[in-house]
Amino acid sequence: MAGRNSNSNTLVVPQASAALSQLKYEAAQELGIQIPQDGYYGNFSTRDAGSLGGYITRKLVQIAEQQLSGGSQFR
Repeated sequence: MAGRNSNSNTLVVPQASAALSQLKYEAAQELGIQIPQDGYYGNFSTRDAGSLGGYITRKLVQIAEQQLSGGSQFR
């Protein structure tokens, strides 16, 4: 589908946007990755993007597991 801008990254819960953004910055800080301040990720290395995405995914799964087991919030 060339020419179409199909963004599938819509949030199921739009109110979670701020929390996800905070998680991204915390994860980047823990990994020692500098998030571009201007929002342009064109110069962001594939390795850093993959590391950050994997780390965030692990944290989200951990949070979900804790919530499902009745445990406390993450950290």
